[in-house]
Amino acid sequence: MKMVKEVEVASVEVEMGTQHISQPQRRKGGLITMPFIIANEALARVASLGLLPNMIVYLMGSYKLHLSNATQILLLSSAASNFMPVVGAFIADSYLGRFLAVGLGSTISFLGMTVLWLTAMIPQARPPSCSQRSESCKSATSGQMAIFISALALMAIGNGGLSCSLAFGADQVNRKDNLNNSRILEMFFSWYYAFAAISVIIALTVIVYIQDHLGWKVGFGVPAALMFLSTVFFLLASPLYIKNKVQTSLITGFARVIVVSFKNRKLPLPPKSSPELYHHKKDSDLLLPTDKLRFLNKACVIKDPENDIASDGSASNPWSLCTVDQVEELKALIRVIPLWSTGIMMSLNIGGSFSLLQAKSLNRHITSHFQVPPGSFTVIMIVTIFLWIALYDRAILPLASKIRGKQVRISAKRRMGLGLVFSFLHLVTAGIVETTRRRRAIKEGYLNNANAVLNMSAMWLAPQLCLGGIAEAFNAIGQNEFYYTEFPRSMSSVASALGGLGMAAGNLVSSFVFSVIENVTSKGGKEGWVLDNINKGRYDKYYWVIAGISALNIMYYILCSWAYGPTADQVRKLTQEHSSRVEASSEFEEDKVDMASKEIDLKEKELTELRNGCQVEKESNVSEENDSHKKELTTY
Repeated sequence: MKMVKEVEVASVEVEMGTQHISQPQRRKGGLITMPFIIANEALARVASLGLLPNMIVYLMGSYKLHLSNATQILLLSSAASNFMPVVGAFIADSYLGRFLAVGLGSTISFLGMTVLWLTAMIPQARPPSCSQRSESCKSATSGQMAIFISALALMAIGNGGLSCSLAFGADQVNRKDNLNNSRILEMFFSWYYAFAAISVIIALTVIVYIQDHLGWKVGFGVPAALMFLSTVFFLLASPLYIKNKVQTSLITGFARVIVVSFKNRKLPLPPKSSPELYHHKKDSDLLLPTDKLRFLNKACVIKDPENDIASDGSASNPWSLCTVDQVEELKALIRVIPLWSTGIMMSLNIGGSFSLLQAKSLNRHITSHFQVPPGSFTVIMIVTIFLWIALYDRAILPLASKIRGKQVRISAKRRMGLGLVFSFLHLVTAGIVETTRRRRAIKEGYLNNANAVLNMSAMWLAPQLCLGGIAEAFNAIGQNEFYYTEFPRSMSSVASALGGLGMAAGNLVSSFVFSVIENVTSKGGKEGWVLDNINKGRYDKYYWVIAGISALNIMYYILCSWAYGPTADQVRKLTQEHSSRVEASSEFEEDKVDMASKEIDLKEKELTELRNGCQVEKESNVSEENDSHKKELTTY
């Protein structure tokens, strides 16, 4: 009986297992995850970008900081926010995975915004209001500044994790077995960037308006609430996500190449006729390293095949032997660094927030009852970027192609250079506008009144913002395309990170230039160019200085562009043209040979016919002679 019961139980388990197998679980990922990932990114972007424009006003007003100190804090904070995505990508790829990176990044960003909101809610977290009787203002204590800076630091760290959102979203919809995979990926990227763009506009208009009209408590509370919703939306869909395992980071691969090449620095390079002495992947097209930066080639040289190579063909110790692909990836990165460095100057500015102080001093009224918030004027630059991209792609290039009678395309490297030229024009225009604004302030008697509103329209700022938008459209998009075409596919994450690194470096250079100009111009107790009162400060001269640096940067770009040589697209185009010419010439030679052979055949045919004709004639003559002889004999 016991055995019968065991058999019955076993049969039931088999039936249950069969039922379980017959009802397969739903595949994870797919389009169902798109709303959660896009909502996470869009809400986070509205929250973070909405805090930036008015931050200089909050620091100078509530924390009683001077313009120079507030600008330095914001520049360094921006540099950290732009640099952390590189760290976040490395940690996500090597240790945490992208799901945990985005989830933790969202949570940490929410904590940072909550701390910032608490500085507005709790009076003890910031300096007291200025005394009207004594006209004295107490500056922020070290503890109060530590709380504020910790909020900025948490938001910067959180941004590092949030930056993995795009790659994590692509993981959900990227299925190579799907015939419509490329279309689904294109749809995801389109919706992702569309909502990102909309969120930027909302941040620079709605959030800024709330801060201007409802105060800091509501103005900081709304972004914190949006960041909370962003985190909740992302975590809600956790059971639906594909969570790929961590893999070796490219940064680790770069470190290995450097370490191994240094270890093997005294090792002679084998001849190029022996590709078996270089370690490469089984499915790789690269069997030999290139001759450029040859000292790195020693990292992929096989010294002892028995000990260096494992049974599966991989390196026994990755820190003792690298692949040809890893070596070439590091070479590609080193080659683009000079051209990448030219884009650093795109982020060189007075501090970003100075344009807000400019706008505050100008007439911003659209109607008698409504005026544009000073922090919202950056929308002009964002709208210009969208309009210019559409105009360039849909009107300028087709018209130029129609005029020239062939397809016209500006290479990514040239667009980078055009972006630098427009950036220079942007700074020159900004210098002219600031010179005009300051003269108007002095003329109207507002030299010592920093809060006065001039009888000058704020739309004077529009030309420089439009030029800045065109510069960004040319250079930023050109940079991204340049990196993606020059790098192998395995380096796509590095290509996307280089733009942010350039912005981080630009913020650091801006901070350095700011400090130098402030210290040099205020030597000997003189009144420097950098003052809290922008009417007394000489920010017009500041613009001319960075415009001069921008001009030098254009010459540096020309030198780097010449040294880099032809890009991968140009090499591919030249190769195609050469191959087409070779094919055309070979076809021409074949035609010539065919014609010559036909002529020879024709001549031989004519000669044969001629010979045959002569033979026939000769034979007919002989036959006639024979007939005549016969007749003579008969007559005889």
